[in-house]
Amino acid sequence: MTRFRIDLGYRGTDFHGWAKQPGLRTVQSSLEAGLTRITGAEEVPTVVAGRTDAGVHARRQVVHIDLSTESVEKLIGRASRSAEAALLSRLRGVLTVDDTDDIVIHAVSEVPEDFDARFSALWRSYQYRLADYRSFIDPLLTAVTPRHKGELDAEAMAEAAREARGLHDFLPFCKPREGATTIRTLFTLDVARDQEAVITIDLRADAFCHHMVRALVGGLIKVGAGTWPVTRPAELLAEADAGIEPGTPMFVTPAHGLVLTEVGYPEAEFYASRAAQTMARRDTE
Repeated sequence: MTRFRIDLGYRGTDFHGWAKQPGLRTVQSSLEAGLTRITGAEEVPTVVAGRTDAGVHARRQVVHIDLSTESVEKLIGRASRSAEAALLSRLRGVLTVDDTDDIVIHAVSEVPEDFDARFSALWRSYQYRLADYRSFIDPLLTAVTPRHKGELDAEAMAEAAREARGLHDFLPFCKPREGATTIRTLFTLDVARDQEAVITIDLRADAFCHHMVRALVGGLIKVGAGTWPVTRPAELLAEADAGIEPGTPMFVTPAHGLVLTEVGYPEAEFYASRAAQTMARRDTE
C-alpha cells in the first residue's frame, strides 16, 4: 500500500458536513466516490484532519488515503507521470464534473506510512467572520458572513478572548461525545475588525471538540453585546477545570461563518511520535 496526503478545500454551503451519512451529500462521500472511480477500487477510505459540520467551509483541509499497487497502476495508466501527478489531475477532473467547484484539490503528495492526517496534526486553525451594524456588507461574502443586529464591542470581545486561551476543559463550550475528552489547548483566540469593520475571530488549538469554535464565538458575542461581563468565558472555563458541571447553555453561532483555514504538522521524522502522543493523551484524559 502507498499512502498519499491530499490537501483540499471546499465550500460547505451545499454539504451536510464532512462525514458520510446515508442519503445525504457530504464532502467525504463525494471525495471517496471520486477516488473509487479513478482508481477502480471497491472503496477508498479517507482519514481527515478534522471533521466539519454541515455548512462549515474549509480553505485548507488535509486527508490521507492508502492505495494498493493495482490501484496506483490503474490511476497512472499509460501516462508517463508520477502517481501524485496522476491522482491530482484525475481527482480534480472527476470532482469538477460531479460537484462543480464545491471541492478544490490543492495538492497531492506521497507520504510515509506513519503520516496520519488526524493524529499527526499539531494544530488546526479556524476563522469566523461576523458582521454587525458597523460593518460594510459585501454582497459577494454574505453567504459566509452571518449578521448580528446592532453593534458589538469588539474590544471587549478581544479582552475576553485573551483570558480564554491555554489548556482548559472546554466542556462549557463543547457538545461532548461519549468517551471523548473535552480538554484542549487553545493557542490562539484573537478578535479584530478588518478594513471593512467585519469582526474576524481567529482560533488555533491542538484540536477542537464538537461545536467548540461556534460556541466560543457565541460566548464572545454575548460579551460584545453586553449580555455577559468580559470575565464570564474565563470563569466558565475555570469552573470546568475545577470539575464543576456547566449550568449555562451554549449559544452556537451559524455554521456558514466558519472556515477551517489550515492544519499544521511536524517534520516527517516526528509523524509517528506525534500520533502516538495524541492518541495516548486522548485515552488517558
